[in-house]
Amino acid sequence: MIRQPAHISGGMYEQALEQLRQKHNGVSVAQSRFESFHDGLSVQVMHVGPYADEPPTIEKLQAFAPDSGYQLRGKHHEIDSGDPRRAGPENLKTILRRPVQPVAD
Repeated sequence: MIRQPAHISGGMYEQALEQLRQKHNGVSVAQSRFESFHDGLSVQVMHVGPYADEPPTIEKLQAFAPDSGYQLRGKHHEIDSGDPRRAGPENLKTILRRPVQPVAD
């Protein structure tokens, strides 16, 4: 996932895809999509470093939820806030999120 500013519209997204296809000779963007995503109550953490080093951070995030009175629901997802083409792996910043719900009494 890559968070987009509020002013970006579906039409702007389609236009950008077309420009990308033309510039890069028909590059495949079949798995790309533009959509709103609302996961509700969540726990999150900022992971700084290589993507391959995320598993221990995800484990800490998932342990935090029950320790704080929440149960996990759904899958975790990631929001990249850097560009891996421009930053070294040690400087990558990724928001790791996991939807939760209060533990029922």
